[in-house]
Amino acid sequence: MAFTDTTKLAPLTHDEAMERQAQEFERTIELLQSLHDSDWGAQTDCPDWDVRRMYLHVLGAAQAGASIRENVHQMRLGFTHRKHHGGSLEAALSGLQVRERENLSPADLVAALAEVAPRTVRGRRRLPSVLRNHAKLTVDGPVHEKWTLGYLIDTIYLRDMWMHRVDATRAVDRELVVTPDHDGRIIADVVGEWARRHDRPFLLELRGPAGGTFAHDPESPFAEHLELDAVEFCRTLGGRTPATGLLSTVVPF
Repeated sequence: MAFTDTTKLAPLTHDEAMERQAQEFERTIELLQSLHDSDWGAQTDCPDWDVRRMYLHVLGAAQAGASIRENVHQMRLGFTHRKHHGGSLEAALSGLQVRERENLSPADLVAALAEVAPRTVRGRRRLPSVLRNHAKLTVDGPVHEKWTLGYLIDTIYLRDMWMHRVDATRAVDRELVVTPDHDGRIIADVVGEWARRHDRPFLLELRGPAGGTFAHDPESPFAEHLELDAVEFCRTLGGRTPATGLLSTVVPF
């Protein structure tokens, strides 16, 4: 069986990540522009958010990426909220992003996201490599570890926006637009990180246009054989569905 050896699967480069983020913004905005009024109140897989609030969070993150002043503002209030109320910094920032944009109508939200998206990508693209590669931050959810700033900017922000598009299409019962070049590259990057995190032998067959077959030492008697839809694989690693075995290895989104 032909497969991609995950030990040879390179993570996204900075330029790749920026190309994928620009494409993901386009697909997200296209989806949001197609929603009916009733769709915005649909409950998502994120317990605290309907579709509108979920994209208030996405908008807030995008605006932070486009403006150093906005980024500092969000980080300062996020740390303050965590200090007084506990919880993770991620939850504090997401909550702040939603609260500060709560007055936006769906039309205003879409217009604001369309306006800021190219500036967000430009701002992230221009971040100097010395900062991307050497500046680090401690995260406290869903994993507890240190990330480089580049991993946050390039990988996490892309995965977050992509997963929320998955959440939105499920909430409003729309077909998810999935292609091998865009979604397939994002999913392959998730597979590579998942394999590095658990470092166990496996054979993984992911169905769908963004899928593929991936493996590490598949002939080992200890290799776990997994077969599932490519998008569902990511939803499982991201905590949207229950997981067992190697699928319980958390990959941040």
